[in-house]
Amino acid sequence: MTNGVSRRTVLKAAFGGAVLTPLLASCGALTPASSGPRSISVHTQLSGAVSGAQVFADVVAAYQRRTGRTVAQLKNGSDLPIVFETSSLAGKEADVAVVNMMGRTLGWTGAGATIDVMDLLDEWDLRDKILPEAVAEWTDEQGRLRAFPFTRTNWPVSFNTALLEEAGVGSIPTTSDELIAAADALRSAGTGPVTVGGSDWSGQKLFLQILQGFVTQDEARTVFSTGKISESPGALAGVQHFVDLRDAGVFVDDVQGYTSDSELTQFNTRKAAVVPAMSSALALVPAERAAEVTVGGWPVPSSGGVIERPSVITSYNGHGIWISENGRSRLDLIKPFVQELYSESVTDAFILGSGRDMNRVTDTVSQDFPLVAQASRLTDADVSHVMLPDLLIPDSVFEPMIRATAMAYGSASAERIVDTFEKSYASA
Repeated sequence: MTNGVSRRTVLKAAFGGAVLTPLLASCGALTPASSGPRSISVHTQLSGAVSGAQVFADVVAAYQRRTGRTVAQLKNGSDLPIVFETSSLAGKEADVAVVNMMGRTLGWTGAGATIDVMDLLDEWDLRDKILPEAVAEWTDEQGRLRAFPFTRTNWPVSFNTALLEEAGVGSIPTTSDELIAAADALRSAGTGPVTVGGSDWSGQKLFLQILQGFVTQDEARTVFSTGKISESPGALAGVQHFVDLRDAGVFVDDVQGYTSDSELTQFNTRKAAVVPAMSSALALVPAERAAEVTVGGWPVPSSGGVIERPSVITSYNGHGIWISENGRSRLDLIKPFVQELYSESVTDAFILGSGRDMNRVTDTVSQDFPLVAQASRLTDADVSHVMLPDLLIPDSVFEPMIRATAMAYGSASAERIVDTFEKSYASA
């Protein structure tokens, strides 16, 4: 990738310059304050209340003390991708970015904003330390490894068995008929059944997970990449199944107004008995509540489905360690920092100290985060693994699709849901 105007022109075209250009005037403030020959800059999502943020901060501090080198950090949440891209347009991006692979970030390596790190796996002695399945998932169609896969996630379903028992439900539901019966019993006992963030990405994930009960994984890839539900009989059946569950009262009242934060609050305060939540969120469930909970999968369709066991979204996609074009000239300084992040001690610190699932090969299992540990022990004999759709959905479709799925949690018909879903792709 060339530098100067030519590189900026390429990045501007790839990122959407009309959106990003107005931010360039303040780009100086987007660059970590680093200086000196022994410094690197890191732009990270592992900050604030995010699971693993304190562990990451402690690891960076210990690394600086031990090596005498500086790791200057810039911290952002969901807005990190656009902040990083804005910095890249000005040639001021951080050397390293720690961010999820989804949406905008999928195109970074192809656009030249970040470098292909495939060769560095061997040069930095990391290939045998990272799960091969993770390397495969993070590799693009041209064989480029976008980033070093760092954290990963399971997306199981948690059942408060104490609340189920109080409602007269003897075991966790594993079929849709059992789920509907359990929801009826819970409502009669004054407890909400399934809570989910119907207005945000968490509700979107569950909607797409339910669809995957009726389509093969190959069919799911086609549907999620094109949005053409109407051309897939299985996907159409999945939408109707979702509507049937919704209309049977499986979801808590007004679920279309909930978020990923409010769903967890509702579950933690015993106002709802069931929550589909990623493993990093399960690390935030207090011990008192976790003692009442059994982790499993989303119940299989009682008829017409294609999966044999309750489903869990499984992905090696979490935070990756991306090296920017600026970082290319500082690989000698980045190498020991990345190697430190893949050390056994750091992996153990994340698993034991924050409940994170990691892409490093390890036998360490979370001890203080029992629900994360339960999720990690689910096997093919327990659940059917379905995909995380994020790697297939075009970035421009994410927000329109969330609006479509929020409507689905309301009172829309299956036909209207399909129409709105497909329009979210057509208008993107």
